[in-house]
Amino acid sequence: MANEVMLNTNFFIDVIENMGRLTEENRNYWTRLDSDIGDGDHGINLSIGFRAVKEYIDETDFSDIDIKNFLKKVGMTLLGKVGGASGPLYGTIFIKMANTLSDEKEITCEQLAEMLINGIDGVKTRGKAEVGDKTMVDALEPGMKVLEEKKSTLTVKDLDEFVEKMKKGAESTIPMVAKKGRAMRLGERAVGYKDPGAESSYMLFKVIADHLSRKLN
Repeated sequence: MANEVMLNTNFFIDVIENMGRLTEENRNYWTRLDSDIGDGDHGINLSIGFRAVKEYIDETDFSDIDIKNFLKKVGMTLLGKVGGASGPLYGTIFIKMANTLSDEKEITCEQLAEMLINGIDGVKTRGKAEVGDKTMVDALEPGMKVLEEKKSTLTVKDLDEFVEKMKKGAESTIPMVAKKGRAMRLGERAVGYKDPGAESSYMLFKVIADHLSRKLN
């Protein structure tokens, strides 16, 4: 059961390392999406950021580092290394997640859900974006609503729903006219293209869900 599963710093290190691997695998895909309606550097920028995070992980002794400090460092690294709008947004996610905690070395699944909710809410505030604006919020907010409803009794089925809602949210950006970001300049010409930030955020948050599902099984 979810309330019996505890997540430590190593869980989050594994998650972040797998996010980095996913980023390398999808670097060209995300960049291609961004080439359609943006600056064509989304995947490249995220790759640079997660490579810097991997360097930090490889060089650090985590024996005395709690979850909050680890995630804050991840967020600050992405904030400093990732260019474009993605750096501030992804940096905000991890910093807001970190600020949910104090000095815990282990947390519950419900605490993780609260962290994710705070991270997503932070992105909405920082980017001043709402569902329908053709941004990563279109993927993340539907997932957040699942977490808000199910956080105290999370199951694998709930996590599957979390992922599915984000996937559909990313797909929903295809027919939208962009109201934020570079794509906003294109007006109707952005219709027919998926938002790269929505797709990358769905795929990266799926990594967290996949790791947690394995813990719950």
